[in-house]
Amino acid sequence: MITVDFQCLHMHERSRILDIGCGSGRHTAAAFDIGKGSVIGADPSFNDLRQACARLDVHARWTPRKSGAWSLAAADIAHLPFKDRSFDVVICSEVLEHIPDHRQAIRESIRVLKPDSQLVISVPRRWPETICWALSSRYRNTPGGHIRIYNARALIRMVQTCGLSLWRSHFAHSLHTPYWWLKCLLGIDRPHLRPVAAYERFLIWDMMQKPRSTRRLEDLLNPVMGKSVVLYFRKTR
Repeated sequence: MITVDFQCLHMHERSRILDIGCGSGRHTAAAFDIGKGSVIGADPSFNDLRQACARLDVHARWTPRKSGAWSLAAADIAHLPFKDRSFDVVICSEVLEHIPDHRQAIRESIRVLKPDSQLVISVPRRWPETICWALSSRYRNTPGGHIRIYNARALIRMVQTCGLSLWRSHFAHSLHTPYWWLKCLLGIDRPHLRPVAAYERFLIWDMMQKPRSTRRLEDLLNPVMGKSVVLYFRKTR
């Protein structure tokens, strides 16, 4: 499930890309597949980094490219082990809602970004997330889970006060929104239930096959019920 639109990002063969909170490496692998520059996936979880390493090994073996490299780092977003102004693109997708000191996380993301470069942030959209919280106390109280609901305008202002300008935004993953409502309604820890399992199979099929019909449906529904809001900033100084 790729949240960031890489086609709109300005990258070249010497670009350095950082995927913060990379998890199992979905965006790290997507950036690597473009074949422009080098990408680093950073995450504090060694288990997630192992999964990311396995995913990237497969991509490196089976995706032909003329250039590009990848690496992984165990790192805390609040204290990144990288020099100032080191990266041309920084991706922070579905991470900030998990971080207690999200202001420090944003400052660190900006610190390692070169001037006139790009920061991409995605977080759960406010109204679908509010319904999840209302339907399930387990959803909102899971250790390591979501600790806040974002107002997109407030988040944009927070980043803009650090000297960045917003140049694009969009919503994503509308087909995933009913799935999470269903999970919250029936029990967040009961994935075996038939309606939840059936919807999950549909989502996996859709992600693997990418049929035109569901791509069009998701594009139509994203402005209304997209699960995530995706924000693209440029560092101006």
